[in-house]
Amino acid sequence: MSYSVGQVAGFAGVTVRTLHHYDEIGLLSPGGRSGAGHRRYEDADLDRLQQILFYRELGFPLDEVAALLDDPDSDPREHLRRQHALLSGRIRRLQEMAAAVERAMEARTMSISLTPEERFEVFGDHDPEQYEEEVQQRWGDTDAYRESARRSASYTKADWLRIKAEGEANTLRMAALLDAGADPESEAAMDVAEEHRAMITRNHYTCTYEIHRGLAEMYVADPRFTANIDKARPGLAAYTRRAILANAARHDR
Repeated sequence: MSYSVGQVAGFAGVTVRTLHHYDEIGLLSPGGRSGAGHRRYEDADLDRLQQILFYRELGFPLDEVAALLDDPDSDPREHLRRQHALLSGRIRRLQEMAAAVERAMEARTMSISLTPEERFEVFGDHDPEQYEEEVQQRWGDTDAYRESARRSASYTKADWLRIKAEGEANTLRMAALLDAGADPESEAAMDVAEEHRAMITRNHYTCTYEIHRGLAEMYVADPRFTANIDKARPGLAAYTRRAILANAARHDR
């Protein structure tokens, strides 16, 4: 089966003029001609066009694309491997750029005046705004959310670094208890859970024991939270949940 230049242009999302140009420079010459002398593209031509468009999307000039495709030592699988690696690299760089933009948006939203270096120092790879829309939908009408937004808006770089350090220290204390084999319902684990609740109250919003219970359940019910907490230690999310629930029950007595 063969296709006209108009059909191929429609398939590939390019102009007829582009295909004519590729033919003129020898980059993509159709495999056949109609009785009237019109270009007819075969399946092998479509495969080559796909390869050309991949490389063009990645920013390769046409002469380099031609050299790559006409290299006698390469094969279609090698092209696919190369394109996959190049595309993966581009995706990674775009993700990094998007994360940097999101951190800048976060800083602006919170009324923080930070230099780019300070923003990376404070937030690093963590993106507290990643689920902001979801958070607003679920808790935007609560007093806790409004209190957290109000307090966060006044925080400086020093405040955020302090809060970050406090959170990391609390996580390490809980992880150390897990490593030591301490029961999550032990006094020591419950004390660390109580420190966690107090830390939230001190830095973000009034965290009641009822709210703390809800957070504990979310740590294991939502795989995103579980994965983030378990970065410190496998199983830490479930361990922390039990410690928080035990601590809340202790204060209900």
